[in-house]
Amino acid sequence: MRSIKTSNGLTLSYQDCGNRHAPTIILIMGLGAQMTVWPDELYFGLVDRGFRVIRFDNRDTGLSSHLDEHGTPNLFKTWLRRKVPFGKQAPYSLEDMADDVLALMKALKIKKAHLVGASMGGMIAQILAAKQRKKVLSLTSIMSNANNQLISGKSLGVLLKLARLTPRNNSPQAAISYNVRLNQLIGSPAYPRDEQTLREQATMHISRAHNPAGFKRQLAAITASGDRRHLLTRIKAPTLVIHGTHDPIFPLTAGQQTAAEIRKARLKIVEGLGHDFPPMLMGKMAKWIAKHVKKAELKRLKKKRKKKTATEQVERLSTQTSKPDPSS
Repeated sequence: MRSIKTSNGLTLSYQDCGNRHAPTIILIMGLGAQMTVWPDELYFGLVDRGFRVIRFDNRDTGLSSHLDEHGTPNLFKTWLRRKVPFGKQAPYSLEDMADDVLALMKALKIKKAHLVGASMGGMIAQILAAKQRKKVLSLTSIMSNANNQLISGKSLGVLLKLARLTPRNNSPQAAISYNVRLNQLIGSPAYPRDEQTLREQATMHISRAHNPAGFKRQLAAITASGDRRHLLTRIKAPTLVIHGTHDPIFPLTAGQQTAAEIRKARLKIVEGLGHDFPPMLMGKMAKWIAKHVKKAELKRLKKKRKKKTATEQVERLSTQTSKPDPSS
């Protein structure tokens, strides 16, 4: 693990593996989740396919800066301010988190990258693909959405259950139990994981870092972000949208709508997938992402060659016309 310091004083912890001269894939994780939530099977699966792959802790998660000076936001007030703007909506925005990705790229001297975002990370990646088009070579949006109002009755029920299960204290043991229950609620019906496995993973994550207030600050950023559908129409990068049929947080319609708003986006519907990363599916997911990135790279190379050929033809024509006419 390494870290960089951004111009605004934040520390971002990251992992950088693979061939430095290969196309770069940056993985952007979701709400309250550390970089280690990206399964090794997926991360190293992409590395083994010849890419330089970077995963990192968003601000307020893992080993990156915890912005405790902002306190714990009132989510109802954040939602209300979005409806009737007054004062500051949230400690920071998804746009600020997108700027963190740009800061990481700048520090690592990466001019352009392929972005893969999950859930909230998908939202951040969408913002970058729309607003920083020259820096984004391709976009993969996983289990994400572009319209925060698109919440089904089932999703609302899950969120209410999670709210009731929120730990009453910040002890590691309470956090581990909550994490286990969370993954049981949002997990994939077609790829179930036993409680012991979930508990071992939760223990590993909580032992690495624990920041419940950071989770709420990130949630405030999502709540304040509003509808992003107007941004999606500006995305020109080749886009792959991956969404499960049994996602209890964002229904399948969220993925379908995201793909419909982005020009020529391809939608991959995964039967039985919930809002998690089942290990047994990660080999296939690495294959889907690698294929999408390679296709985008091939398209970019063809465009580059075509541009080079056109430039050479113009230079040749210019040279011919600049030669003196022997008959004059």
